[in-house]
Amino acid sequence: MPVDPHIAAMLTMMDEAGMPPMYEGSPEAGRALYLQLTHGARTPEQLVPVASTEDRTVPGAEGDLRARVYRPEGEGSFPTVVFFHGGGWVIGDLDTHDNMARTVCRGARAVVLAVDYRLAPEHPFPAAAEDAVAAARWVAQHLGELGGDDRLAVAGDSAGGNLAAVVAQQLTADGTPLVGQFLVYPAVDAEGEYPSRVENAKGYFLEKDTMDWFYGHYAGAWEDAKDARLSPLHGADLSALPPAVIVTAEYDPLRDEGEAYGAALQAAGVRADVHRYDGMIHGFFDMGPVSPAAQAAIDESCARFGGLLRG
Repeated sequence: MPVDPHIAAMLTMMDEAGMPPMYEGSPEAGRALYLQLTHGARTPEQLVPVASTEDRTVPGAEGDLRARVYRPEGEGSFPTVVFFHGGGWVIGDLDTHDNMARTVCRGARAVVLAVDYRLAPEHPFPAAAEDAVAAARWVAQHLGELGGDDRLAVAGDSAGGNLAAVVAQQLTADGTPLVGQFLVYPAVDAEGEYPSRVENAKGYFLEKDTMDWFYGHYAGAWEDAKDARLSPLHGADLSALPPAVIVTAEYDPLRDEGEAYGAALQAAGVRADVHRYDGMIHGFFDMGPVSPAAQAAIDESCARFGGLLRG
């Protein structure tokens, strides 16, 4: 089907604004632009309500990291989700993904802890992966303190989906039990060749040149593109991983690798609920305010993840 008309109109407006491509600028400029397009564009009425938020720190691989805890409304026993923001491991922070973390908290009825891991190029691979694993290991030991029960899961979008998948693999190998993973258009295969990377290379918000820019800053000097900490699709053994909800978008360069990861999980005997949203583009999880179809997809996906968390 064609691109959702509301999103198509947004893409046209962005194109007519004449903004230079992110890959032609510096990481600092990219971060400022991304913050402007997300947190900076949000109106007060678009803030997704949760019971409370709390800014704090959690241990990373080489020092404390900023983090934010979101607690859902209502009474009861809640699972805890460690959330990793997207942005190609180069841009993004707690504020760019504040509403997305709120959405997961509310939609899945879970305590969410969002982690502000170190970014490249200042901290290249494997810094973000090591921070994500260290933070999740700490959360696993402090679930009660954070307000959750004994259920732990991971979630993330794009590069954050990559980190969530990496964390799921490493914590499972450690013997730390996880009840689920929520991977939203995840980047899971650094040098894979997929039709979606060609079909959707330009014009749909995330472009192949920008992907190359991200990978270059994060792991350009790393020789093993199949290192599972970079490309979790190539993990040695997927069979013990927790069940997954994987979301992809029709007009996304990352579409095919996300679906390939779902197929690999299923082949390994892992329950993987893979759903492609037609008419959507990369980043649609933050486009609910401009697209009713995107909002419906967001709500459905979060509800599906919430169901997985509760068995």
